[in-house]
Amino acid sequence: MKVLRDTWLVFGRYFGIFIHNPVWVFLGVLQPVLYLVLFAPLLKPLAATRGFPPGGAYNVFVPGLLVQLGMFGAAGVGFSLIAELRAGVIERLRVTPISRVALLFGRALRDMFSIVLQSLILILISLPFGLSIHPLGVVVVLALIGLIGLLTASIAYAVALATKSEDSYAPIVFTSTLPILLLSGVLLPMSIAPQWLQDIAAVNPLLYAVDAARHVFLGNIGDPAVAKGVIILAVLSLVAVVIGARQFGRAVA
Repeated sequence: MKVLRDTWLVFGRYFGIFIHNPVWVFLGVLQPVLYLVLFAPLLKPLAATRGFPPGGAYNVFVPGLLVQLGMFGAAGVGFSLIAELRAGVIERLRVTPISRVALLFGRALRDMFSIVLQSLILILISLPFGLSIHPLGVVVVLALIGLIGLLTASIAYAVALATKSEDSYAPIVFTSTLPILLLSGVLLPMSIAPQWLQDIAAVNPLLYAVDAARHVFLGNIGDPAVAKGVIILAVLSLVAVVIGARQFGRAVA
């Protein structure tokens, strides 16, 4: 119970900061919307290509955009933590009895909330473009994107605590996210890629998240690919939370 109470307290603090600056929600949605308007129309001629998933260009592309939003939306959260390190906030936490797990999980829940809210806005904006999704599918997809946000934020916080410098943090996080995203098929489905590229992408967990989201958008919620993607993301998120919590424990020990 103490961990839950501490998590709620930490979440409340950072949620308060979040609601006092809601412009970041709309800035986070801006880039995916630009992709939606400027890139998605280019996929329409490719929809008839052999190997292109069924459902139309937008039902294939928007799930990838949501995964991209979940990852990039959480990849930069370490910058605020580094700023707190520099300001002595983490140092002052040494004298508090608050759970070290709550220090991570409370912040990560705030990040998850922001990403899920941005994802919901993107889904609503995509509907006039021809996107179709069942209300239950929206819930499943938002849960999947929330797991991606938790996974990415936990790793980002761990890296930030290890590097303690924006100069080291930025190239590590943003250089590593690019190949992960490209090999997950967020822009173009990996089913139309060469076999050697598909073999490399098979070790990328986000590939299964994208496949799961696309099946949900097609109404195939019961497809094994959906459960597979959710389970993989849930397990990796748990591992990332443990790693991040240990880093917080060392930082305030």
